Amino acid sequence: MDKIRLFSSESVTEGHPDKICDAIADSILDEALRGDPMSRVACEVCCSTGMVLVMGEFTTEQYVDIPRVVRNVVKEIGYSDSSLGFDYHNCAVLTYINEQSADISMGVSDALESKDSSDPADRIGAGDQGMMFGYACNETPELMPLPISLAHKLTKRLTEVRKTGVMKELRPDGKAQVTVAYIDGKPAYVDTVVVSAQHNPDADLTKLREDIIKHVILHSVDSSLICDKTKFLINPTGRFVIGGPHGDSGLTGRKIIVDTYGGMCPHGGGAFSGKDPTKVDRSATYYARYVCKNIVAAGLADKAQLQIAYAIGKASPVSLCIDTFGTSKLTNEQLIEIINKHFDFRPYSIIKNLGLRAPIYAKTTNYGHLGKEDLPWEKTDKAEELRAYLK
Repeated sequence: MDKIRLFSSESVTEGHPDKICDAIADSILDEALRGDPMSRVACEVCCSTGMVLVMGEFTTEQYVDIPRVVRNVVKEIGYSDSSLGFDYHNCAVLTYINEQSADISMGVSDALESKDSSDPADRIGAGDQGMMFGYACNETPELMPLPISLAHKLTKRLTEVRKTGVMKELRPDGKAQVTVAYIDGKPAYVDTVVVSAQHNPDADLTKLREDIIKHVILHSVDSSLICDKTKFLINPTGRFVIGGPHGDSGLTGRKIIVDTYGGMCPHGGGAFSGKDPTKVDRSATYYARYVCKNIVAAGLADKAQLQIAYAIGKASPVSLCIDTFGTSKLTNEQLIEIINKHFDFRPYSIIKNLGLRAPIYAKTTNYGHLGKEDLPWEKTDKAEELRAYLK
């Protein structure tokens, strides 16, 4: 008998209050890196009705006009009218910024290995202890799990139809959730799609649901995945007028499962937005994705999950752990040996190999930090080398 398993993932639009905060934090980081690529930034943002608070630790030679960055982000997202309860004209912008802790700076700038090594890659230590995960699978062209891939397509499309005027009644906040039915471990069909979209108070809710199905769901989900079992739940509460920071406070780093694999892969706990690449919470997670994607692209496994763990102030990770869920002809020990030969997990090397000192982070914020083909950790430039191990 076929074994059916249902798995769900969610995504949120750029107008969601948590994502507003992430976008502000990453835009501030980009502004610092634009003038000083060696900037050390740990930026946290929270927002509520009529207010944005920016706090954190900055060590940079670049002046960042934080209020200007905040207002530009809020305006671009679409909060431009006071009737929304939050707008870029009138929101208060509060800042509380300090320099990076000298204790943390010491561990990053003078790694434990640098005392016995002249290798530049041994100079930079990890900015904190912790574990990070990477993942890839062959369910989609971008080698991401299907549920989170579809959820991101839906929320991105919600924003597109709002900004282009296809659905003028929409407002910036929104969510989508997709449940995929897996049969014997393979995605078979979409079981349920949930879309909650903020809208104007005078919107016709029946027409709103019809238009979301037509312009968002059927536009984003391949017809081959929709069957007579598929259910569409559009604005299940019946009304979603009060949204964004007016309806719920926002905070950076509160959508880490949305940012990664939609729950298909474990998460070490560290958030991404607002952190410069010396923070391995961010850079090593990206690198773990890069490794896994190359393994799957090379055909060494149908799916791969990699855990990396670091100690603060130490350049090399303290452990690597690979799991291919029985989809590889190679043993885990063989794969770890291959990974260690072809990939360098020291922060200096990660930053250099992926070009992470560039102002690229604002475009990572929404619709997933992973799976976007134009980001450097999504390249599969090692796949050909790795494919040789199948011969």
